[in-house]
Amino acid sequence: MTHTVPGLVRRAAEEFGDAPAYVMDGRTVTFAELHDLVHRTAAGYHHRGLEPGGRVVLWAPNSIDWVVAGLAVTYAGGTLVPANSRYTAHEVADLVDRTHAALVVIADGFLGRTQIADLRALSPEAPILDLADLASLPADDTDLAAVEAAADAVSPDDVADILFTSGTSGRPKGVLSAHRQTVAAAAAWSAVGEVSAEDRYLVISPFFHSYGYKVGVLVGLLHGCTLHPMATFDPDAALALIATERITMVPGAPAIFLGLLESPAFASTDTSSLRFANTGAANVPVALVERLQSELSFDLVITAFGMTECVVATMCRRGDSNETVATTCGRAIDGMETAIADPDTGEHLPPGSEGELLLRGSQVMLGYLDDPAATAEAIDADGWLHTGDVGVLDDNGYLRITDRLKDMYICGGFNVYPAEVEQALARLDGVVETAVIGVPDERLGEVGKAFVVRREGGPDADAVIAFTRERLANFKVPREVVFVDALPRNLGGKVLKTELRSTP
Repeated sequence: MTHTVPGLVRRAAEEFGDAPAYVMDGRTVTFAELHDLVHRTAAGYHHRGLEPGGRVVLWAPNSIDWVVAGLAVTYAGGTLVPANSRYTAHEVADLVDRTHAALVVIADGFLGRTQIADLRALSPEAPILDLADLASLPADDTDLAAVEAAADAVSPDDVADILFTSGTSGRPKGVLSAHRQTVAAAAAWSAVGEVSAEDRYLVISPFFHSYGYKVGVLVGLLHGCTLHPMATFDPDAALALIATERITMVPGAPAIFLGLLESPAFASTDTSSLRFANTGAANVPVALVERLQSELSFDLVITAFGMTECVVATMCRRGDSNETVATTCGRAIDGMETAIADPDTGEHLPPGSEGELLLRGSQVMLGYLDDPAATAEAIDADGWLHTGDVGVLDDNGYLRITDRLKDMYICGGFNVYPAEVEQALARLDGVVETAVIGVPDERLGEVGKAFVVRREGGPDADAVIAFTRERLANFKVPREVVFVDALPRNLGGKVLKTELRSTP
């Protein structure tokens, strides 16, 4: 098997040729055409000064152009740095600065915003390219030959991508993954999902996320299936695509499937083509698994566990019961090990014991960008990744996540770290201190609730929410603000978020 991303692009063009690779908004691109577009765009990057090892930040929603722009980075020997399409310019400017980006590719105007102007105001020297202009980038024969040589030279051990994930310190951390890891994630996931060239894959997960990119874009290249990306999730539009395009695969958070099932259009939509659903990121009710099979017609429903630092760690398998699928995250995939440890002593515990989930194997990240201390804290001397999640392994190795050591919560399938929100709010005039927690939400799984201590005459709840919305992606913005005189603390001064969670 090919173990680099450029190798996958070439192999897909040779093996699947004129088969459709992408269909979106009336546009179809074959695998052969995709290779040509990627080659030409990579040459354009080279003409603009991108050298092997250079980093390119890509800030855009799902589109065929995103795929071309992203794959062209690694084809030119560079490292892809996807930015959340809902990030503010402040957040993207930080990524550009920390990665020393050689280029920044932006889809301007998404959600009615002015991304290019906003970033230029903050980073005047940033080398910005408009995604809409990539097709007209100049490139000569020298550039075309140079990127072919660069693609040839890419090694499976080279860094393919840097995906940023927030840390408990409140600042996003860059997760480094090698080409062999990025490709292996796609291979492992698609093997369990029984993916073939006959599949038509509705990609709702954003491409900037590991699930949209590594088990989306790369799965298509591996198996020759057709991808149908969505820029934003709309249940009615998704159902229309399922019916007209005879979609067979729909991975997504539970909220995605609930949105489909609860849509007024669902009753009149033919979903008989569906065969494979993959979900996770939150507890999945047994009743939802049953509805996916009986009402949405899925033959194979799989839950899984992964994180940016280890894209795919565990998955259920065909033949697992509905209860197993709903109440566990499956067992370790090939090449991975799982263990449960005492969070205080690090001692590994027997099956049935509750403790911190540890992961070890081929999928564990290379480390964090420019942060050896955080890397050493996350990955111990024996190679175990300390996830910060509390779980239990049964006698057969099936994993059940029971809690989190960290305060992170999941909103609509995206991880939110309260420390990042709290740090943003610390800059709001009139705010003394804050504590943010996740609270249950029927649609999104969890949403943020901010407890705020303010000075006299300080901001009201609307001002607090507006301030965070200006600076943070929408999934990080608290949905509720509660003003308190003081935050509960223990004798060591640590905020007692357990008490806040019990506050009405």
